[in-house]
Amino acid sequence: MKPLIVANWKMNPSSERAALALFGRLRRLLKGIRGVEVAVAPPFPYLALARGYLPFRLAGQDLFWEMAGPYTGEVSSAMLADLGARYVIVGHSERRRLGEDDHAVNLKVRAVLRAGMTPIIAIGEESRESQEVVPATLSIELSSAIRDIPKRELRGIVVAYEPVWAVSTTRGASPDTPDHATRRAIYIRKLLTKMLGSRIADSIRILYGGSVNAKNAADYISSDIRGMEGLLVGGASLRAEEFAAIVRSAARR
Repeated sequence: MKPLIVANWKMNPSSERAALALFGRLRRLLKGIRGVEVAVAPPFPYLALARGYLPFRLAGQDLFWEMAGPYTGEVSSAMLADLGARYVIVGHSERRRLGEDDHAVNLKVRAVLRAGMTPIIAIGEESRESQEVVPATLSIELSSAIRDIPKRELRGIVVAYEPVWAVSTTRGASPDTPDHATRRAIYIRKLLTKMLGSRIADSIRILYGGSVNAKNAADYISSDIRGMEGLLVGGASLRAEEFAAIVRSAARR
């Protein structure tokens, strides 16, 4: 299974001109790279710009669970699919900080699947000091996200382990160690196996997110055992040369 590298641009850049320039640099820098799957999640207004322009997948950063209706400011899964999105990030800690709860994440996962796309379900603990409660936190967030969804529909979904304390926008953030992140990936896969069975669990890629950069990227996905199988990249994805270096390191995995 190819590693998956996802660029989460968040609310950047601030203009169409800058977005087109970044798209162009990425297209040039990533041309010809094999053995890795790349997805870019730009802000919603730039998805249409990227359709048919980039040699890799598109992803949504979020969505609303209803397909249409009187929901001012929301974006549906049908809209994202129509624009060519293959993936959608759901449950990101920055959404949870704005009040999104586990029930909302579950509704969003359902909406993504209903539109024929693949959810990237983000889970992770808040504090580095609370490691004794991490297993419970991960189990609750993961089980809530997929609750009451038929197992067959969850084949091939993506789970991103992104501890909040490691996200670059968090004060005092620092990346998790590769060894610790790998242990978390093994634990998450055990949870998935228990919840869904080994066949479906084996079809699910687990990503690491949290202060990923060109210097540390290869360390998270170079393990001989089945640990992390990709990366969710934030700030570094806005620097085309650095993001391309991350992708190349994954391609050499």
